[in-house]
Amino acid sequence: MKKMLKLLAVLLLAASLPLMCVAENAPEAARVRVAGLKGPTGMALAHMITADAGEKYDFPLVAAPAEINALVISGQVDIAAVPINVGSVLFNKTEGGVRALSLITRGMLYVLEKGDTIHSVSDLEGKAILNAGQGATPEYVMNYILEANGVNAQMEFEAEHAAVASKAIEGLADIVMLPEPMVTQVLMKNPVFHKALDVTEEFAAAAQKNGYENAQLSLSVVVARKEFVEAHPEEVAAFLKDLEASIAFATENVHEAAQEIAAMEIIPAAALAEKALPSCRLVFVAGEDMQAQAAPLYEILFNANPASVGGKVPADEYYLK
Repeated sequence: MKKMLKLLAVLLLAASLPLMCVAENAPEAARVRVAGLKGPTGMALAHMITADAGEKYDFPLVAAPAEINALVISGQVDIAAVPINVGSVLFNKTEGGVRALSLITRGMLYVLEKGDTIHSVSDLEGKAILNAGQGATPEYVMNYILEANGVNAQMEFEAEHAAVASKAIEGLADIVMLPEPMVTQVLMKNPVFHKALDVTEEFAAAAQKNGYENAQLSLSVVVARKEFVEAHPEEVAAFLKDLEASIAFATENVHEAAQEIAAMEIIPAAALAEKALPSCRLVFVAGEDMQAQAAPLYEILFNANPASVGGKVPADEYYLK
């Protein structure tokens, strides 16, 4: 009897060994690959990166949208935070292969003036505005605002926003249009300048004049590859929940968020990030509200230059609802 029991125990142990090996060698769940841009677009992800510590997500941060485009198109990332027009470009370039998950920044463009003569868009009549967005969203948005208000102003351009900021800081320009955090940088280094116009507010007013009741100037959107969205709906839902919490943290805990942002070199200095963060207008807008706010902007950009949105206004299926 004892021999039989021993034999049974040996057989049971032998049978369990493959299962034990499978459990020990079971692969870890793959982390979601999320690409972000340094600068305000990356601010929305900062607390996610800090809190996650690599448990659920991989977070490559890059300096230029073109780098993210390549990562998305090649399938090297699952989700990406990109400029608003780039979301549409990717949708068209991949023939509907991406989905918009959420808007994450409202407009952060401002017209700065050296002096005190500009109090409304009409005060720009006959004046020169130095900008760096030639052939891109900033130029199209400002032209749209000027046209809606019947104002003739001259747009002058530098190649980079940094060059515009430098001219303002050095007193070599009187009126400039810049995004955050460059706006804060200019105001900190040359206090003669002040915010004359909020381009986001002026865009919304101009859009309403033209019948776009829900249009908002959003500058960043989070997109995901269609295959990933369809194969991993639970991971997408969890990501959106984490993203919303990350944005809430950044808007409610500005000092702490600025430290996180600087630590990841999304913005080079914590002091600059802390001053700029409130003006960067981080938001979380998903579903039907996202489409209601973004679709008119895509139409306006398309009318200005079809190539800016990839040749076509994105179809309804672009928006994850």
